[in-house]
Amino acid sequence: MARSPTPRGPRPRGSARHARSARAAGSAAPTPGRPARARRRGARTAFRSLRCRRTGAGGARQSPPSQNRLSPVSTWSTDELPQRYNAAADLLDGNLEAERGDRAAVRTTDGAELTYADVARAANRAGSALRGLGVEMENRVLMAMLDSPEFAATFFGTIKLGAAPIPVNTNLKPHDYAYFLNDSRAKVAVVSAPLADAIRQVRGQLRHLRHLVVVGEAGPDELSYAEITGAADDELDPADTSRDDMCFWLYSSGTTGFPKGVVHLQHDMRYVVENYARPVLRLDESDVMFSVAKLYFAYGLGNALYMPFGVGASTVLLAGPPAPATVLDVVRRFRPTVYYAVPTSYANTLAADPEVWANADFGSVRVCVSAGEPLAGSILERWRARTGTEILDGIGSTECGHIFISNRIGEARPDSTGTVVPGYELRIVDDAGQELPAGEVGRLLVKGDSTCSMYWNQHDRTKRTINGEWIDTGDQYLRDADGFYRYQGRSDDMLKVSGIWVSPTEVESAINAHEAVLECAVVAVVDEQRLVRPEAYVVLQPGRTAGPELEVDLREHVRAALAHFKCPRDFHFVAELPKTATGKIQRFKLRGGQRVPA
Repeated sequence: MARSPTPRGPRPRGSARHARSARAAGSAAPTPGRPARARRRGARTAFRSLRCRRTGAGGARQSPPSQNRLSPVSTWSTDELPQRYNAAADLLDGNLEAERGDRAAVRTTDGAELTYADVARAANRAGSALRGLGVEMENRVLMAMLDSPEFAATFFGTIKLGAAPIPVNTNLKPHDYAYFLNDSRAKVAVVSAPLADAIRQVRGQLRHLRHLVVVGEAGPDELSYAEITGAADDELDPADTSRDDMCFWLYSSGTTGFPKGVVHLQHDMRYVVENYARPVLRLDESDVMFSVAKLYFAYGLGNALYMPFGVGASTVLLAGPPAPATVLDVVRRFRPTVYYAVPTSYANTLAADPEVWANADFGSVRVCVSAGEPLAGSILERWRARTGTEILDGIGSTECGHIFISNRIGEARPDSTGTVVPGYELRIVDDAGQELPAGEVGRLLVKGDSTCSMYWNQHDRTKRTINGEWIDTGDQYLRDADGFYRYQGRSDDMLKVSGIWVSPTEVESAINAHEAVLECAVVAVVDEQRLVRPEAYVVLQPGRTAGPELEVDLREHVRAALAHFKCPRDFHFVAELPKTATGKIQRFKLRGGQRVPA
């Protein structure tokens, strides 16, 4: 599928019901001699079940809610789905059933626009092409793809086929892709042309890869995405999957070691849509979404793909880097109603030169969302002052699919992750697994039906993380008297100073409030007396200069805000902090002395 506006034609065939919908809408009937095939009964039941929950008496569709959107309090259960269920059929064909076929589904910053019918057709062709390459149910398809319509088509087409797409980071080295491909045993890799060379360099090391499909110019012994999908059938019946079958994988960002293949199930995406997207963000089909976080990131995948498709909204995709000037231009041009980013992006955008902000316009944005790392309260306040919009900070994980604790619209609290999302349960426990009362710091456990089934081929790590229905997040949290959760750091990042636990996040928040600081990280060091002391690594705002005077000023600033034992002994000024590809600070590298001097 070329990245240019796709001509709009009849809705994709592939079921008698779609043919009826097409005729009812005045579209052409299926081509004579190629009757639309009957949909599997389970998929029909899935669509009917989902449709009935969102309609009034007699099945008439309700009008989109007004801007005074109500937030439902009831939770949605996976039991509302039939046993035979395919997530891609739901998210694609379900929108055609809701008569959204002619509505914009995907827009790109380089001018392409695809309707829901266009995406459904493209996904059918992608799935058909993969089937022609020998991809079968539960086989894996690696996706090293920029945010694009081809990403959406490949992701949904693979799932509709019953196979598992694996989106991976687009900023990695050849050996990283070799690890993903060999670990997952993917038969096919679909890559954007700018990324293809990284896989070519390790092609000889790939034990299971049969085909390399390139979006763009393909090399020798490679396949052109446009050619194989252009020649493929635009009809594709969904695989006879159950709601508990494998659906897609994501590799964890590896804050503490090698990435882990996180296996998600068919029902997980709908669970996030119904328990987070609708009740917390109040999303509906009138929304337009723009996510700075990319689609290979669990956060970005929900933000910009399956949550908009889950409610019938539109998404705006940016293939290139999200530089502040680019991001502000996208918001001005495409007028999103919901804006998603990570704390680093918010900080960098706020720090951009005044001329970058000259034509900025957030008038269309009703809510901003942050996840990936804790959001400093100072950033929230500065962003609200600059744009007039609040940021809903939340926490999710690759293992849980998306956000399970979040602030609420109109109730965002600085330096708080918010309250539990419907459909999830939380426990804060001590080292012995005993639940702790409000106000005490402990390990956060989460229970919800979007959590992963396992880490692929890592049995021991699966057992350490998944305990029955509960996921051990590895995060330290406390719950205040109002039921709001406050992040205290990773379990392996906490500092015990003078016998007292100190949260690195608390110290970082105090440092970040200083006007000279762009971002920072606090880690533990052991001094000459073998005592633990906090140590800070600080990235300064553009135009600020490091020096002894600034270090003294920072120390006094922190001591004015926190108890003396929480103040870092040393401040190291660095050009950047080591991070995962999804923006999480890798404090273990700072403890190991890996830093880039300023």
